[in-house]
Amino acid sequence: MTPTPTPRPTDWPRVLAALFIAAGLAAAGWAIGEGLQRLRMADRVVTVKGLAERDVASDFAVWSLQFRRGGNDFAQLQQQLARDRERVLAFLKAQGFQPAEIETRPLEVQDLYAREYGGAQQPLRFNGRGQVIVQTARVDAVAAAALAVDPLIESGVQLGGEGPAGPRYQLRGFNEVKAPLLAEATRNAREQAEKFAAEAGAALGPLKSANQGVISVSGAGGQDFDDGSARVKRLRVVSTFQYELR
Repeated sequence: MTPTPTPRPTDWPRVLAALFIAAGLAAAGWAIGEGLQRLRMADRVVTVKGLAERDVASDFAVWSLQFRRGGNDFAQLQQQLARDRERVLAFLKAQGFQPAEIETRPLEVQDLYAREYGGAQQPLRFNGRGQVIVQTARVDAVAAAALAVDPLIESGVQLGGEGPAGPRYQLRGFNEVKAPLLAEATRNAREQAEKFAAEAGAALGPLKSANQGVISVSGAGGQDFDDGSARVKRLRVVSTFQYELR
């Protein structure tokens, strides 16, 4: 048997380099094997999204009727605003609204000449406004009254002011609709997961994680957001679920 030659001192760098390469290849092979194992483990889950949408009628209305006047006589302007307020209240009473549904705000009169800059250049010295607010769960009554304001305007009341015009509709029973909507999204997601599992030749396992998502509210007429003008709200939620596969 031929004896193995002893490496010469000049050969040791090459020997050490070969050993490091062999060790690196072994480590890489182990890492690849572990990675494939994790990949196979990861393949045993399925992530699905459940969608649910529902149109819901508003259950509360807030209607702010603002009116304005301008003039140079302070006392006369106040009297005009007071008459306008009485006309607005008479109109609302004729529409069937009760005192508990109506809030009357104090009249406001501003002296434009008292402004620090450019006050004396104003054509009218005084600017006045008033506001009457209707708050009620009788949404249909508010919607009907908002379409019947022509006689009020014809009587000389100058409706309009700051903020959005027309009634604002709200969904105060949101929590009552939330649970059924999330349940629908959950059912939708599970149906998709079961279909995927069947197509993959697997059985659907237990739920691993869930994210119910955020319920968005928009106008059912196509608005991307709810500005309050739509009486019917569209609720939409996308929930994310992850199931194990067997």
